[in-house]
Amino acid sequence: MTVSKAREDLVEIPGNPKPKDITSGSVETVDRVAIRFALAPSRLVRTRGTVIILQGRNETIEKYFETIEDLTERGYGVATFDWRGQGGSQRVTRNPKKGHVASFKAYARDLEAVFRDVVLPDCRGPYAILAHSMGATVALVGSPMLINRVERIVASAPLVSLPGVRPRTTPLFLAASALRWTGMGGVPVRNQTRASAAYTLSRNPLTSDAERFERNRALAAAAPELFVGGPTAGWLAAATGAMRRLEDSDTISRFHIPTLIVTAGNDEVVSSAAAERLAWRMRSGHSLTLPGARHELLQEADRFRAPFIAAFDAFAGGAMPLN
Repeated sequence: MTVSKAREDLVEIPGNPKPKDITSGSVETVDRVAIRFALAPSRLVRTRGTVIILQGRNETIEKYFETIEDLTERGYGVATFDWRGQGGSQRVTRNPKKGHVASFKAYARDLEAVFRDVVLPDCRGPYAILAHSMGATVALVGSPMLINRVERIVASAPLVSLPGVRPRTTPLFLAASALRWTGMGGVPVRNQTRASAAYTLSRNPLTSDAERFERNRALAAAAPELFVGGPTAGWLAAATGAMRRLEDSDTISRFHIPTLIVTAGNDEVVSSAAAERLAWRMRSGHSLTLPGARHELLQEADRFRAPFIAAFDAFAGGAMPLN
């Protein structure tokens, strides 16, 4: 059951201004979920094409304003959107704070709707995907469907596995699957609000950059309705299914889009080793590690973030010349 509506406006706060000429709206998926999207044109007279930014879990368009500016200043147009159940997109549970999805196939429907109804008719090609964490998982699993549409995929700290566990065997995943199959998939497995409130700059696993850390906290305080709580058992079971697919040799053999996987050397959220192993198993995969970086590479300090942007520009830009 879908509840609430998508909001189409974007939230601007001091220190996080809207990118120049950005526009926003909403689009409906095949299963009638309203998805909020945003488009920003190249700041140059010419364009390299369009980068589609895919966010991680519990992120929002506003969190990527700085990245959108970086890309448009380099000649890329940008399209991005909020996944169902988070950001400004429509919620899928009665409790708008639940971080829930029944299957990652639902996220694939979100991506397809934006691609079909927004990107293809309104955005210049060629196209590349810049995806973070959960969004990178969706891009990787869905890459066979993106052939002949997308030239390059750059995956930032992808959710291939959690640190120190295997999706097939960990008791947490088995318990989450059991809860889903007994009709209790909506039960939260972690109190995200309490965990986030306890974060300090030194004790958070996401970024070591003080300014960006405080900016994101201010955004969450100013627009709490854009953010959700911890994942539900259903979400964790769905994520497990996607991660299992990324272990399957037959699935990996169908990945043909050139893909750069960038991992964070100090990632405590996802397994960098598993992501590097996936890149090695892919015929079209490459990997790069940024030593010392935390999970959110696009929210990290400049000493990590700048090399990441440069790597994206070199890898994706090679297939997206100015025209």
